[in-house]
Amino acid sequence: VIDKSGLSYQLTPMGTIIEGEWDEAMGVVNACFKALEKDCPRIGVNFKADWKPGKESRLKSKVEHVEKEVGRKLST
Repeated sequence: VIDKSGLSYQLTPMGTIIEGEWDEAMGVVNACFKALEKDCPRIGVNFKADWKPGKESRLKSKVEHVEKEVGRKLST
């Protein structure tokens, strides 16, 4: 669902980060829920949002900023 959404995303060991406009991102969250709902008797959702108008590609730029501050590449 997330991969087919066309939104930028990053899979991490503790979850998946998606990046996009509010309605687009919430649409993907809802589509994921609907996909799981078919086969899962219980669904747990942990949700965190970071909204900054006018900013794009923050998945990459936030990591690059931290790497610049520490002066080296980090494992992501």
